[in-house]
Amino acid sequence: MDWWCVVTGIEPVAQGIDSGQSQLSLGTAAARNLATTTKTPPQMQSITSRWLLRLLPWVQASGGAYRVNRRLTYQVGDGRVTFTNEGAQVRVIPGELCELPLLRGFEDTDVLEALASRFVQREYGAGEVIAESGRQADEVVLIAHGKVNQLGVGEYGDQTVLDVLADGAYIGGQVLADGQGTWEFTAKTVTPCTVLALPRQAVQELSERSEALRTHLEQARNRPQKEHNPDGEAAIAVASGHDGEPDLPGTFVDYDINPREYELSVAQTVLRVHTRVADLYNQPMDQVEQQLRLTIEELRERQEHEMINNRDFGLLHNADLRQRIHTRTGAPTPDDMDELLATVWKDPGFFLAHPRAIAAFGRECSRRGLYPQSVDVGGHHVPAWRGVPIFPCNKIPVSKTRTSSILLMRTGEQNQGVVGLHQTGLPDEYEPGLSVRFMGINEKALISYLVSTYYSAAVLVPDALGVLEHVELGREG
Repeated sequence: MDWWCVVTGIEPVAQGIDSGQSQLSLGTAAARNLATTTKTPPQMQSITSRWLLRLLPWVQASGGAYRVNRRLTYQVGDGRVTFTNEGAQVRVIPGELCELPLLRGFEDTDVLEALASRFVQREYGAGEVIAESGRQADEVVLIAHGKVNQLGVGEYGDQTVLDVLADGAYIGGQVLADGQGTWEFTAKTVTPCTVLALPRQAVQELSERSEALRTHLEQARNRPQKEHNPDGEAAIAVASGHDGEPDLPGTFVDYDINPREYELSVAQTVLRVHTRVADLYNQPMDQVEQQLRLTIEELRERQEHEMINNRDFGLLHNADLRQRIHTRTGAPTPDDMDELLATVWKDPGFFLAHPRAIAAFGRECSRRGLYPQSVDVGGHHVPAWRGVPIFPCNKIPVSKTRTSSILLMRTGEQNQGVVGLHQTGLPDEYEPGLSVRFMGINEKALISYLVSTYYSAAVLVPDALGVLEHVELGREG
């Protein structure tokens, strides 16, 4: 220790492992006490691009509800059947049998339970035949789990895939009629399948015991078919190609007497900030403003989640059953994306998919030597297929078995597409459709703000939205 340290009583500060020299300048630890730290506003990892909220056209729902008037549509019995299971034992829910065309409107629960109890469970491996073209169709087959190709003969004698059936679909609905028939296609499994089969004989035996079932089936078979177009809408009589002065048909456009109404949903929270924080720690950043900013971001994230997943108005649940298709092999291939485009072929706007689903589609394209071009959307380079952009959305769920869905939609009222619903001009409106109301200061000196946003989504006509379901994402790496 040198003489200066002895006189002053200050110990030298080591500058290194072997250094005995004293500190010659102010250390950074002490200097930071006098410095103003350069800082960022509070960050939040859960904030996403929220493409759905940005791309949907928003319609003002002034009365808090939005009614979608449509041309009258006849139901054609194309619903899906739901099942329950106890372990490996699968059972059809009796009321769900009314999804079969000839049982629509049948309300005798005892008879439906008797029919449900007569289904026989079968297991098939991949590549096995459930029904063969030309053979007698003597049973109704419900697909409880798995994927089945509906195969037929093409124009030139080659085999072609007519349709892909999966969970909840059925074949042989005509078996409930008395007339004898044959399978017009071959049903072949793509994956291992669990099916429930109801023999024709069981239906006949039950109809002999139940007058209600017998009468309903007879009326269903003899019911005159109402004229409708390929979309199921009531027909409009129009004459064309005539010559001279024939009598022209009279007609009118019938409307749906029970149109769908969408009520605005709400997402709310109460933001609390202590007055001590707002008074003393408000520089250089406004604490209330930053708290409010992050709260609003979370509300917008929840809004997008609800617009996709809500069981009442969410897009995944409001897609028409005829607009839901399945992948041919599991992973999302270019062929599957083309099939999805065929469901929304009138001016498709954009795809919406989970980021992992987009990655899975990219792998399938690379495997085939295809490299789709990207498109420029507001300065962002977005992947596209057939010129239709594919936007990422992490709100689309991924199942435990790593399957997801891909949505395709047409947007706008003028295009009879998908629209977002909100109401602007709210009291204390902070953003369009979002209000921040001061609720006062309580006895604990907490300032409270009520943050609310109102929203919904509407599908104007069924072919405005298509969904590719059970998309397998594959394994990472």
